[in-house]
Amino acid sequence: MLNKIPLSVKILIGMLLGLAAGHYVAQPYQAINSVADGFVMLLQMTALPYICLSLITGIGSLTPGKAKSTVKASIILVLILTLVSVTFILMTPISFPDWKNASFYSASTIKTEAEFDLVKLFIPANPFNAFANAVIPSVVVFSVFVGVGLMTVRGKRHTLAVLTNLQSAIGNISGIVMKLAPIGVFCIGYRALATLDMSQLEALSVYIVASAVLTILLAFVVFPTIVATITPFRYRSVIKVCREAMITAFATGSFFAVIPIIIEKTKALIAERIHIDKDSDKVANILVPITFSLPVGGKLLGLVFTLFAAWFSGAYIGNNEYFKLIFVGIPQLFGTTTIAVPALLDLFNVASNMFDLFLVAENLVVGRLSSLLSVSFASCFVLLVVSHISGRIVFKTNYVIRNLLVLPIVFASVFFGVQHGFNKLSLQYKGYEKFIDRDLLYERVNATKLEKPNANGQTQQPFTDVLTRIKRRGFLRVGYFIDDLPYSFQNKEGNLVGLDIEIINMLAGDLEVDIEFVKILHEQAEPLLSSGYLDMTSGIPVIPDNMKRFSMTVPYSEQSIAFLVKHRRRAEFTDWQKVVAREDLIIGIPETLFYRDEVERVFVNGKAWEISTPRLFFRENYQHIDAMLFGAAALSGWSLLYPEYTVVVPKPALKPIYMAFPINKNDLAFELFMRNWIDMKKQSGRLDELFRYWIEGQSPESAIRVNIE
Repeated sequence: MLNKIPLSVKILIGMLLGLAAGHYVAQPYQAINSVADGFVMLLQMTALPYICLSLITGIGSLTPGKAKSTVKASIILVLILTLVSVTFILMTPISFPDWKNASFYSASTIKTEAEFDLVKLFIPANPFNAFANAVIPSVVVFSVFVGVGLMTVRGKRHTLAVLTNLQSAIGNISGIVMKLAPIGVFCIGYRALATLDMSQLEALSVYIVASAVLTILLAFVVFPTIVATITPFRYRSVIKVCREAMITAFATGSFFAVIPIIIEKTKALIAERIHIDKDSDKVANILVPITFSLPVGGKLLGLVFTLFAAWFSGAYIGNNEYFKLIFVGIPQLFGTTTIAVPALLDLFNVASNMFDLFLVAENLVVGRLSSLLSVSFASCFVLLVVSHISGRIVFKTNYVIRNLLVLPIVFASVFFGVQHGFNKLSLQYKGYEKFIDRDLLYERVNATKLEKPNANGQTQQPFTDVLTRIKRRGFLRVGYFIDDLPYSFQNKEGNLVGLDIEIINMLAGDLEVDIEFVKILHEQAEPLLSSGYLDMTSGIPVIPDNMKRFSMTVPYSEQSIAFLVKHRRRAEFTDWQKVVAREDLIIGIPETLFYRDEVERVFVNGKAWEISTPRLFFRENYQHIDAMLFGAAALSGWSLLYPEYTVVVPKPALKPIYMAFPINKNDLAFELFMRNWIDMKKQSGRLDELFRYWIEGQSPESAIRVNIE
């Protein structure tokens, strides 16, 4: 009975069951993660060998004379079609609604992009290294050269037969892997939904709808219209020749599976409309398989996901970064999108966990849309090349001008309509709630909270050592700073929470005492610690200015230096040298990070303002400040409260700053105790758990689960 169910239906059922199971389970089991990762790796396993063999056999089967005319026409036309595709792809952000988006801190937030070297990317000095490290553009160049070298080899028929059989064998392996797809996509859907919240799934609909609209317009309007405008083939004939293959490709989610259908249908239409020589009849046999390896057609939807992921996570991609998206991003698409998308996300510092969203969308419907678009592209590409080499290209000036004017207007109108429809839905921004709803990960000890220190707190005498004082009074007295996200803040229930607050609760629990939290200003910390009124405060950056004022524990965490800026100004702050060289910028630096000597040394041209609290940066009378310089983890917390801002780590990334707790001076016993206690918590993994929960925003189950594994 099961054997009668089409594979495409099984895959769809597997994905739906996985999503349903993930909806009711907080976290996937380790086995689920292993199967999901293993299936993705199996999909990637045959990609490079198939690309190499298809290019070698396709190019090697040509004669030198025929290859010259075919290659020339093919290159020109594939560039034109790709340029048209990319032009409309870059219009897709028009369809993205005006929804507020922001995300917790991620390790990818502090990644700076690697310098891009075109020569090393495309020229394989060591082909084996290119294969081993999946440097796809280098693999493609190597394969092309081998194919060109094979064209003039005598007796190449036997070599081509062997390589073609090997290519078919690898295709069979892909077929075997696809039989495991229902199980693989079940695990992917299970894991994705178990680790994602509904706001992400709701936002994913933006990518799916944008991809669907783009695919329909390109596959059924733009590509067939181009062919009908400049070749003997009519629009209806083009749609008819693509129809069967597009339906099958959409149903199976596989462009590879319909390559024979495309070849036979296009050859039949060419024979019906154009009288060509025997060699030209082989064009379809060569070009259709080659398009499977090229970054064209449906593969370009990977660029759409990159634009969507940047929009969703707040990593604004400005017009000046489109050059990088096109010339750096497109070469990544020579392989499969499962290989390319992580690299594209990394290219724009987008959180890597967005890849799970991509896999969900890809297996739900976008993979099918991609296959459909690839069919239309390949069919129209072959028809254009054959028309060119047979001298049947005719530019109908009136039609060309009309289409150049009408098609962009149609696309823009449709995308604006999609945006309007999404805006009507008014998706509620939930980043603030996800942040402010958090409570302590572990059990809270008994605690009281004072809004200000006692009047005599700064002159309290006599001084006794901290550990003795804590034991006598029965509680640990800790000063906490206002506006210290995400280290200490009040949640929606009015409870004091945050990374530092959780660590202090853990400390009090081990000391078997209660806690008295006292709200203080930064200038109050030094005298209140010196007098013995406070035992310690919440953490501050370890910089010389702070070290002069306080004794500090060993570091318990670290932050990378970053800027917080409006989305539209992101591109202005991606390079340190350009930032410090500008004389028109005003940089706000919270007082706890205002290392005066270093600030005066670095910001010679620009202006650096010391602000008492990060909250001032968002007030109307401080809007003359262009950016706020602070730790990336802290800034990510503020971006959740103010999602119109984004975190930027300029390159080259500076060394991170450490966070430590100020304590009483000259109390060596307490300093030694805190050193050993923090080292113990680091070794046990508890501090990593708290970092994942408070800074990276992971769920309680996920934060603890990672340590268990």
